Amino acid sequence: MRAHAARSGRAPGAAPAPDAEPRARPMTALRDLASLVLRSKAPGLTWRLTTALALTLAGKIAGVTGPLLLGAAVNHLAAGQSGGVQVGAAFVGLALGWALIRFLAAAAPQARDAIVAPVAQAAQARAASETFAHALALSMDFHQSKRTGSLSRVIDRGARSMDFLLRALVFNLAPTIIELFIAAGVLAGKYDWRFAAVAVATVVVYVVLTFAVSDWRIAHRRALNEADQEAAGRAVDALINYETVKTFGAEARAVANYEVALGHYSAAQIKATNSLTLLNAMQSGVMSLGLALMAVMAGLEAAAGRMGPGDVTAAVLIMINLYGPLNILGFAYREIRQSFIDMEAMLDLRRQSPDVAEAPDARDLPPAPAGQGGAVVFEAVSFRHGGRSEGIDEVGFRAAPGTTVALVGPSGAGKTTLVRLALRLIDPQSGRVTIDGVDLRDLKMAALRRAVALVPQDVALFNDTLEANIAFGRPDASPAEVVAAADAAELTAFIEGLPEGMATKVGERGLKLSGGERQRVGLARALLADPRVLILDEATSALDSRTEVAIQETLRRARQGRTTLVVAHRLSTIADADEILVLKKGRIVERGAHDALLAAGGEYATLWKRQTRGR
Repeated sequence: MRAHAARSGRAPGAAPAPDAEPRARPMTALRDLASLVLRSKAPGLTWRLTTALALTLAGKIAGVTGPLLLGAAVNHLAAGQSGGVQVGAAFVGLALGWALIRFLAAAAPQARDAIVAPVAQAAQARAASETFAHALALSMDFHQSKRTGSLSRVIDRGARSMDFLLRALVFNLAPTIIELFIAAGVLAGKYDWRFAAVAVATVVVYVVLTFAVSDWRIAHRRALNEADQEAAGRAVDALINYETVKTFGAEARAVANYEVALGHYSAAQIKATNSLTLLNAMQSGVMSLGLALMAVMAGLEAAAGRMGPGDVTAAVLIMINLYGPLNILGFAYREIRQSFIDMEAMLDLRRQSPDVAEAPDARDLPPAPAGQGGAVVFEAVSFRHGGRSEGIDEVGFRAAPGTTVALVGPSGAGKTTLVRLALRLIDPQSGRVTIDGVDLRDLKMAALRRAVALVPQDVALFNDTLEANIAFGRPDASPAEVVAAADAAELTAFIEGLPEGMATKVGERGLKLSGGERQRVGLARALLADPRVLILDEATSALDSRTEVAIQETLRRARQGRTTLVVAHRLSTIADADEILVLKKGRIVERGAHDALLAAGGEYATLWKRQTRGR
């Protein structure tokens, strides 16, 4: 037997690893960021990035050189006490030049943001869509162990972190370092090396202090993030399971649990806010000390006649301009760290290998003869869930084309597991499942989904119209085909009685419909898909007796020309099956037609007597 299990990231059926706090790996995240930007397909990607970088650099140069013009204007004014008109004109010209350069320095980042916005949004959308697609491709075990709200937050935060990292790293912190070197060069060349030393030393102390305190604050931010996820997860859980909460009168309990989570969030938020206040106070102290030293040094130089009054102004303005971007360094550093964590969580999600993956050499199914279903074969199939002591063991049977095979047995016997194996929602741990002679693990997923359709016991519907939910089985179906499928599922009278007909919204998970109505919509959806193999998992369990009789007749017609696997607890619904398989503790203990099994007086006969007693 071929080792198909090697294609997946871990052994089929193994429980997913427990959630762990993602470790920020900046270089990995930056490589992924660069890759996403390059494949974002943003309009004008090359010229937008080039122009944005040029504007950023120009703005930083203007921020340093602008104060020099104002300083020169003040020096002209101070030196030309009797110059009259000439001095006034020179001062006005230099002052206007300073104002213009200052405007350009301020406008360049705004223009840059407008130009780079499509790139940032395209990268964010690409990250979200790729991660969403990967999450949908992951196995059932993964999704059954995840909270939907938390998973949604991981995708959302990870995608938004792309946008922030692009703006903060590429267009903020990196240019600020360049501006520091330009400012230091100007101060040393124009005035004295000590001015450059004060500027650099002040910035270094500011940065080191900011990073140290921000690292300390990361724990507060992480606790805040976890509390936020917990609150969101509890809220989404309660809203998704609204009907269960309502029927058990657990609204107060759900609200109390949510309030507890919000209380933890509030406590974490207070700690984060207080630590931010401390950081801001320290930053202001360092900044003020640096400006004071620069002003005093410049004043002493002016008093000694080595600098003019305008040079004092220029030196102080250069320092103030340099501090502008540093004002948000604490926020930027913390958010960059958090963005790395958020992005790493998203990357960890994308590194998850699905238990069920399409093989690189997967192929389509061979064409089926007209009017025949697919041949479904289980060959010595075994599977055990990680959270269960029992599974299915060495199950083997063949559903010939066009026949109906029923699966019966007590709860936990393995019926649902067989359905999931036939749909390839899980892979067998030993043995194989084939359709028309092709191992399901060798099939393209799209080909398998076209060949097999499921009508589950609990039909999941989207918060959309009836027409959209039925057409979900085959999106390219015409309106007439959708109506025909609804009619085949005995939905016509129900739909005609609705004010909006097919355009009626069914509500989240179809909660506006009764259980029987949802099952009929699920049946219509499966019939519209026109599969080779139809799987009915208690497909009439929520129907009344009259409707069930009508649906059973519909199902008999629907089964013609296709292979059908039926899971049933009500044995009367599968009495006409070509073969009935009786499962118990994961094994087939009996098989045969209805009459033969009754005559054998075994497990099936016992189940039949229990259900028909008192009739």
